[in-house]
Amino acid sequence: MRSEEINGNIFYNGDCIRGARKYIPDDSVDLIVTDPPYGINGDRLHQHYNRDETFVVEGYVEVPAAGYGEFSRRWIREAERILRPGGSIYIVSGYTNLYHILHALRQTGLREVNHIIWKYNFGVYTSRKYVSSHYHILFYEKPGDRRTFNLESRYGIGEKGPDNGSPNYRDREDVWNINREYKPGKTKNKNELPTDLLVKMIQYSSNEGDLVCDMFLGGFSTARVAVGLDRRATGFEVSDRVFDLKVAELRGLGQGWLLPSLRAPQIAGHKNRGRTWTGDEVEALVSRFALLTASGTTKKRAIEVLESELGRGRWSIRKMLVKQGIIARRGKGGGDS
Repeated sequence: MRSEEINGNIFYNGDCIRGARKYIPDDSVDLIVTDPPYGINGDRLHQHYNRDETFVVEGYVEVPAAGYGEFSRRWIREAERILRPGGSIYIVSGYTNLYHILHALRQTGLREVNHIIWKYNFGVYTSRKYVSSHYHILFYEKPGDRRTFNLESRYGIGEKGPDNGSPNYRDREDVWNINREYKPGKTKNKNELPTDLLVKMIQYSSNEGDLVCDMFLGGFSTARVAVGLDRRATGFEVSDRVFDLKVAELRGLGQGWLLPSLRAPQIAGHKNRGRTWTGDEVEALVSRFALLTASGTTKKRAIEVLESELGRGRWSIRKMLVKQGIIARRGKGGGDS
């Protein structure tokens, strides 16, 4: 299986089931974002879209409908294996083979977080039924550790919109209205996920430096956005032609190229609220707490000091101290006197 490395990001030209088994270690991936083949003659979708196919890359590899269930079971089993405990996976699916994917997920230890509906701006034209204009996004986690979910990565909890509503709340609702991208005159894959959709998933569910994997790279959209957000990226693409073209495009992008364009959330108070604790942060917390209490500061006051110093809420600090065995849970002699 061929591979290409770009600034430490490794991409494989081959089948994701065999490739992941050979090249991706257990529990090594922080986030998987993937859009598997349709299983509905996706290589002939141009018959339904009102668009010029001149710039669409040939080489889309479809999965036969008859074997879609077994195919889903096999690749999702590999996804579960490579995902770290506490890692997340987003699977984008149409409704036709949704039940196969759900059935495959239910045969794993992965746990559902949300079933998201992605509403887009144009669907497949129909004349004798309602127009299909949404996809399903299955958001699951691998149990065993704390899942990354950056609560204020896009909007602060206290921010208000023009109507005095909460943009943070709206951004986290499970129906997403995100338009597909029009790319007139540009080379594109058969069906690419829009940048805004990928940015949202990757911002909420990973941190800079995390490893993001796409089992079906296709137009390399997930990889492009992951690199743009200063994550590490890997994945698989079975088509030689698509692989060569998209790898060449990715070579021209700098690590973190999307970061300057991101909106800065307005965060009041605890700047690190909702962020996953790193090992260094936990070590600093334990050390500083020990120093404060050794000097005669009460536990309650020490936690208040740490709130300010670490930019985290009181309950987050207290929960981590309990987890580290530094203080006891309430009701078991663990008062914060």
